[in-house]
Amino acid sequence: MSDHLRWHGFVRWLKFNLVGAAGIAVQLGAFWIITSFGPGYLFATALAVEAAVLHNFIWHERFTWRDRRSSESLSRLCRFNLTTGAVSILGNLLLMRLLVGGTHLRPTFGNMISIAVCSLANFLVSDRWVFRATVRAQ
Repeated sequence: MSDHLRWHGFVRWLKFNLVGAAGIAVQLGAFWIITSFGPGYLFATALAVEAAVLHNFIWHERFTWRDRRSSESLSRLCRFNLTTGAVSILGNLLLMRLLVGGTHLRPTFGNMISIAVCSLANFLVSDRWVFRATVRAQ
């Protein structure tokens, strides 16, 4: 792999993490708001993760992978929600059950650990499948 491709991949990873950091704020804020109304932490986690997934898709489409833009945004949203959403929601729910339900960590701390654990898988799926480069016929 050339140095240029490595650098480009590193810059994309940085962009991914910047969007992800904003998504963490969305998720934690949504989690805090939802739990303040009384639902359990698992229900609040699922809704908060979906809010972050939608936020992140919009920013990844316009910022992280803007060089791979296409006319298939709805299809990409579906792929993003199915993959990144599934990894995030299922991963977060399982980890929250283990960390909060099993080890009795504070829910917000368990939520932050869950987010970090799911990040790498989400980047790889997004880069290789959701926002994959399209080959144009010549």
